[in-house]
Amino acid sequence: MLERLLPASVAVVQTRSEIAEPALFAAEERLVARAVEKRRREFASGRACAHRALAQLGLERQPILSGERGEPRWPDGVVGSITHCEGYRGCALARREDLASIGIDAEPDAPLPAELLADIALPEERRHLASLARAEPGLSWDRLLFSAKESVYKAWFPLTGRWLGFEDASLELEPRERSFVARLLAPGPTLGGVELRSFAGRWSVGEGTLFTAIAVAAPPSP
Repeated sequence: MLERLLPASVAVVQTRSEIAEPALFAAEERLVARAVEKRRREFASGRACAHRALAQLGLERQPILSGERGEPRWPDGVVGSITHCEGYRGCALARREDLASIGIDAEPDAPLPAELLADIALPEERRHLASLARAEPGLSWDRLLFSAKESVYKAWFPLTGRWLGFEDASLELEPRERSFVARLLAPGPTLGGVELRSFAGRWSVGEGTLFTAIAVAAPPSP
């Protein structure tokens, strides 16, 4: 499902079961040494997907460590993103010459807890969600908005190294094209000498899971 949302140059590996082999590298094990068992399993399966995606790009299996905010630290020349939710793990990687950044997210197709909506959605977004729910009530639009904003952050952070709050992007979901646009309300990253003011992405739903993905094109070579 996720591979349909991303360019052909992206290596996508995903699973709906835990991947136990091969074992994590020792440096990766240390990252979750004190984590609860559920977190350890999620981490191991996500890293296994990442190792297999590296192989699809023709790169050797190697430790994928974490940055200061928990983000994966990819090998030089590689961009990517990892996601996991109940019953799903996925990773998407590409060479930096093809893409500047990738953001992916998977979430259960279930409504958000009501008290969270005000925390993640701007007033105009809540009005937009209400309109979408009236037109197509069978989809968890609030959770889809949350997922899309997660993908925005994952695409944003490698380009800026800065935090981006839910209130720092105004997002509109397009139901017919199954796409979305996030208008940045904070100064955007500069790519090829041009400030990026928005992110465009795609979404889908299948087997009870919502998927969102953003692929940021690499700037032209000088």
